[in-house]
Amino acid sequence: MTAAMRNLITDVRGVIVGNADDAAAATGVTVALFERPSIASVAVLGGAPGTRDTALLEPGMTVEHIDGIVLSGGSIWGLAAADGAMSWLAREGRGFPIAGYHVPIVPQAILFDLANGGDKPFARGESEAPYRRLAAAACSAAASEFALGSAGAGYGATTATLKGGLGSASAIAATGQIVGALVAVNAVGSATIGDGPHFWAAPYEHDREFGGRGWPAAIPAEDLALRFKGGPGANTTIALVATDAALTKAQAKRMALCAHDGLARALRPVHAPLDGDVVFAAATGRSGAPSDAFALTELCATAADVLARAVARAVYCAGALPFPGAKPAWRDRFGA
Repeated sequence: MTAAMRNLITDVRGVIVGNADDAAAATGVTVALFERPSIASVAVLGGAPGTRDTALLEPGMTVEHIDGIVLSGGSIWGLAAADGAMSWLAREGRGFPIAGYHVPIVPQAILFDLANGGDKPFARGESEAPYRRLAAAACSAAASEFALGSAGAGYGATTATLKGGLGSASAIAATGQIVGALVAVNAVGSATIGDGPHFWAAPYEHDREFGGRGWPAAIPAEDLALRFKGGPGANTTIALVATDAALTKAQAKRMALCAHDGLARALRPVHAPLDGDVVFAAATGRSGAPSDAFALTELCATAADVLARAVARAVYCAGALPFPGAKPAWRDRFGA
């Protein structure tokens, strides 16, 4: 990374990110805001997704631009987070102009973190869910710097073997344009190889950003055995990749699809019937369009690489939850 890069999705000009979380409930929300409306699309490859306003991101749909993306815990209750983000943006005068109003466009994806030990009375019908409030707080906190690991949408996230979390990474593509990724890792599978400290994403690591352990000298058959977490609906990895290039919705759709390769490089298994894996792709347009299909391919390949790195950083940076039986953190098991 260059000295000017933070290795965060906010290296993409026009993107800021905010987190808010609830320690007692062990859940949270992450919001990515665009400083001006941006082209976006989405690719849903998991078998059990939870989303809001994703249909409008398909290339054939009318709305071209969005104002933000919400990633949230809370399973279906978490979908209320988009309401909080919309209200906050409306107060800022942001949104699609219609009939004298501004309607913020804020698509969302959720993950399942109900079984992580936190107290969630809203899931028993005993209180209001906190996600609208958390999303508004995340919008207010949005900035170029933000926390990784057990923060925001990754606060209550877990994997099959270790604590999950929120991750981010960025890179300059061969085109000279910037690509970044933001991910909440709550996978049915594992980000690490077997029971050791090595990340599946190790070949893509930059500057020891997740420990510099590389791959093990060998990967025995038992380390390829699938490790599963939880039951139906208890998983999902949700992500946003963004670039400062100018893309059409169809090109953003292609980037979202290609970025799923990053999940496949960093998690085993992924895109399973019990996963709700979703990747959004957005383009702020600050650096001009890719010159041709080869340049678009460079951007798409970079998106997959940075998303793989972001997944590993999410697990590497996470801290364990303070509950009996909580998943251990990578650092607790293997040190820094």
